[in-house]
Amino acid sequence: MPSFNEQFAHRRRLLQWLSASPLLASPGFSFAGVDRPSKLPELEANASLIAKPEEAINVFDFEPVFFKNVPPAHVGYMASGIDAEATLKANREAFSKYYLRPRRLNDVSKVDTSIEIFGVKYPNPIIIAPTGGNKAFHPEGEVAVARAAKVGGHLEMLSTSATTSIEDAMAARGAPVWFQLYASPKWEVAEAIVKRVERAGCPVVAVTVDRVAGRNQETFFRLRARDTRECKGCHEPGVAGATKRKPAYDGVDLTGLTNTQSANMTWDFIGRLRGITKMKIVIKGILTAEDAALCVKYGADGLIVSNHGGRGEDSGRATIDVLPEVVEAVKGRTTVLIDGGFRRGTDIAKAIAMGANGVCVGRPYLWGLGAFGQPGVEKVLEILRTEFRVAMMQCGVRSVKEFTPAFVRRV
Repeated sequence: MPSFNEQFAHRRRLLQWLSASPLLASPGFSFAGVDRPSKLPELEANASLIAKPEEAINVFDFEPVFFKNVPPAHVGYMASGIDAEATLKANREAFSKYYLRPRRLNDVSKVDTSIEIFGVKYPNPIIIAPTGGNKAFHPEGEVAVARAAKVGGHLEMLSTSATTSIEDAMAARGAPVWFQLYASPKWEVAEAIVKRVERAGCPVVAVTVDRVAGRNQETFFRLRARDTRECKGCHEPGVAGATKRKPAYDGVDLTGLTNTQSANMTWDFIGRLRGITKMKIVIKGILTAEDAALCVKYGADGLIVSNHGGRGEDSGRATIDVLPEVVEAVKGRTTVLIDGGFRRGTDIAKAIAMGANGVCVGRPYLWGLGAFGQPGVEKVLEILRTEFRVAMMQCGVRSVKEFTPAFVRRV
């Protein structure tokens, strides 16, 4: 069986052949006679892999280099959704259901892309989402990401599953980093982790509430089967093996745990958490107006509209579709962030116009990390910043605060 990289190369050659094939011009072929005003599919099919970050035209240019550099099992873990991956696909496809409404004759020679969250000003609304063990994609892992975040001035969240400690991440970022919490079924584990990150200077804890069960990650499982490496050295069975390369769990008593999921978590957990920390509390994984209202009721400082990048459930509903009902439910009483499928500056502009206070990005910066390390992450974020700035100017918007729902419509 050909290797994953060989299969990727075969797929690319197939796309190249299809783009040049005379079949496309044949009267009997299904594509014949179709007006294809965009030449991008043909051009992308024939494009060579970029050799350095500066050659990238969009964030997608990093993905095939990531695929080439990173082992198949690690690729599969990053790229997969669950089950039929309906949610994973919906996160991207849903953006095409919304269009921007540009306004003209506004002076946009100077625009302000900055935002303020919990009293801290950031130069742009693009947030580094927590993405687990980044050393699976590059030896410098989260440190490279934090350094890239520093260059662009991005707010960053570090995962409980990170392969870098909160202390080292904040040292690399040169500023406070938010912490994303997997609470586990045992309160004492969550308590120990929360107290540690607060001592380290973390200002915000983002509690993930959508990892309550196992998941059928078919893409991951199929690519893992093609990985010829010996993985037992890093991935031992059981909770101890699963957490041994994750510094957040260092020194924490995991006795009695059979997994780190939080199937027993209730809304009372938020009140209990409030009792042990002065950090702001954000709830990550909200997908309905009802739960958004409960976030306000239970005193959450913010929420993240998130379906775990299509990795938690397979409802088939995109986060950008959820955003309006959540914004309406909270009525400005709490901070609303969002993640899920953001790949373009116009995606970010749509979410900001629809009421999000910031947009979290995950997979694209991992593509940059696996492709070129820190320089790759820097370039991915630069592209997104540039595209967002252009989208603002084209809409006639001079500051993020000027974006309102009037600038976006559903098709």
